[in-house]
Amino acid sequence: MSGPVFGAPLPGAVGLSHLSPYDWEAADGLCGGSPHLHLVCTEAYVVTGGRGAVQTLSPDGHRDIPLRPGTVAWFTPGTVHRMVQGDGLRTTVLMQNSGLPEAGDAVFTFPPEVLADPGRYAAAAALPPGTGPETEAAARRRRDLAVEGYLGLREALVAGDAGPYREFQRAAARLVRDRVPVWRELWRAGALAAAERTGAHLDALAAGDPAHLGEATAYRAEPSRLGGFGMCGRRDEYALPGATVPYDGA
Repeated sequence: MSGPVFGAPLPGAVGLSHLSPYDWEAADGLCGGSPHLHLVCTEAYVVTGGRGAVQTLSPDGHRDIPLRPGTVAWFTPGTVHRMVQGDGLRTTVLMQNSGLPEAGDAVFTFPPEVLADPGRYAAAAALPPGTGPETEAAARRRRDLAVEGYLGLREALVAGDAGPYREFQRAAARLVRDRVPVWRELWRAGALAAAERTGAHLDALAAGDPAHLGEATAYRAEPSRLGGFGMCGRRDEYALPGATVPYDGA
């Protein structure tokens, strides 16, 4: 195909990456990623290979959702999720709002004393740049700290006590409050703008004006980075408008 390589957002201004959960064993004997939640975004996993699971905490309680090729699993804001590696699990990740989770709409399930201190939280969540041994070690420490907090939340929720889970949600909201203005601008430029373009096209068609079809074209893209350290595992990313916003501690 000739023509532009890329230049327009993906459909609906979604975020996109490919993910393989970490194969590092955690304190409970399972291998996988760093448990966390998003505060305004729904996220989906489309399983393309292997086996595994996503564990969730929500008002529904604790769930362990099996993942296999063809499975689509998604979760709404406030759902704590932990991707668990089974055998070669690989997923395509779709994120609402132009990949806003990579701009900070993600809070790890660190223990309460870390969540209560914004500076300490930021230090624990940050990773050095690159994909070398130093970054890998920091990603593993971050994962282990998130699992430590997650196991406490899960134990309480399974026992019928939703208090620690609710307090974690409140702590997460406090941590991200100052970022909301920036997120709002990303949303306006991405998902909202995409919806408004559709409305404008519908208005034009209703008036018998198909002029926007004269701007038709096609795009393609290849991953811009392979094997980056994401929240849940090693991640392949795309330098598309809004597809994977640059790392912000995520």
